[in-house]
Amino acid sequence: MSTTRTFALDDLRRILLEGAGAEEGVDLDGDILDTYFDELGYESLALLETGGRIEREYGITLDDSALTDAVTPRQLIAVVNEHITAAAEAAA
Repeated sequence: MSTTRTFALDDLRRILLEGAGAEEGVDLDGDILDTYFDELGYESLALLETGGRIEREYGITLDDSALTDAVTPRQLIAVVNEHITAAAEAAA
């Protein structure tokens, strides 16, 4: 039985708010899965901070391209979950 923790949109929202806050007028509670990070007010430095927080919390290592290639929350969530799964399989 697997107890692998998954990374979801609510986790991303929380980490984004903890690390960089939210720009005025941006509603992270809306349907943001396919909204570009720059439209949400998150530039590369904020995403690097977000990536660092994800790495520490989930015990994974994201390469720089994982953060730069994922331009929407949906893409970043998928990449993080791939890394979590790979880390769990490597540890098994």
